[in-house]
Amino acid sequence: MEPPGHPIKVAVRRTGLSAHVIRVWEKRYGAVVPSRTETNRRLYSDEDIARLQCLQQAVQAGQSIGRIARLPMDELLKLAESEAETGLPSRGRTGGEVEGGGEFLEAALEAVQGLDAASLQEQLDRASVALGQQALLEEVVRPLMERIGRMWQEGALRVAAEHMATAVVRSFVGNLRPFQANGAAPRALATTPAGQKHELGAMLASLVAASEGWNATFLGPDLPAEEIAGAAAGTGARAVLLSIVYPGDDPRLGGELVRLRDLLGGEVALLAGGRSAAQYAPFLERAGAVPLATLDDLRDSLRLLRGQALPG
Repeated sequence: MEPPGHPIKVAVRRTGLSAHVIRVWEKRYGAVVPSRTETNRRLYSDEDIARLQCLQQAVQAGQSIGRIARLPMDELLKLAESEAETGLPSRGRTGGEVEGGGEFLEAALEAVQGLDAASLQEQLDRASVALGQQALLEEVVRPLMERIGRMWQEGALRVAAEHMATAVVRSFVGNLRPFQANGAAPRALATTPAGQKHELGAMLASLVAASEGWNATFLGPDLPAEEIAGAAAGTGARAVLLSIVYPGDDPRLGGELVRLRDLLGGEVALLAGGRSAAQYAPFLERAGAVPLATLDDLRDSLRLLRGQALPG
C-alpha cells in the first residue's frame, strides 16, 4: 500500500512553485522531506505543501531560502505573518515572480552556488526566450544580482561564485540587443561613480535607456566626477544614469556626487539607483538627482525627460 500524499504536480498547482524549484529546495536545502512510493515517486503531505507555501511567501519578500529552509513551521508562520503585514509578498499573489521569472531566478541561484557557469548561462538564455527583455531584466537579472550581492556581503556565498556569476551576467547583458535609436534621439550615459566598482546596475540602466529610444552609452564603472562630466559635455548628453551598489558607506562618495552636479550644470538630468543609493540620499538630494527604486522608475523618468527633450 502506497503512503498517503500528493504527487508533485499537485504541489506545483497549490504552491505556484515550479517542479524544478521544489526539487531544488528539497535536495539542496532540506526544506521538505516527501515520502516515496515503491517506484520512488515523491508524495507531498498537506503539511509539506503548507510549508512550501510559507517558504514561497518569505522568499518573494526577500528572504534567503538557504537561511529559512529548515526553520520550524511555527517560526515560518510568524515570518509569513510579519511579511504579510508589510505587504511585501503581494507580488507573488498576483502572478508575479514565481509564475514569471521565479523559476529561472531560483535555478540561476542554484547554478551560482554550484559554480556552474554553463547552467547559469542556460537559465539566462531560457529566461530570455520565455519572458521577453523587460521581464527578463526586472524579474531575473536584477533580483539575481541583488541576491548574489547580499549573499556575498553576508559571507553566505564564496568569492569565486560571485566572480563567476558577475562574469557570466556581464557577458549575457552585454550581448542583449536593444532597440537602436536614431541620431536625433537624446543621449544618456550610464556609469558608476568613483569607488563603485559593481557595474552591472549601470549596464542594465544603459540597456533600459536604449529600449526607451535613447542613444545610450555605458561608460564602465568607477569614474570620477570630472570624467563623467567631461563625457557628458563631449557627447551632449541629456541624462547621466548612476548605479550605486557597494559600498554603502564610502565617506568620499557624497562629495563626488555634489561635485558631479556642479560640473554637469543644470541642463543634464542626474538619475541614481542601486541597492545602496538610499544610503547617500542627502547627497543625492543636494545633487538634484532623481531617485530610482526600480527599473520601472527609470523607464518612467526617461520617458518624462524624453518628452521634455522633444522640440515644441
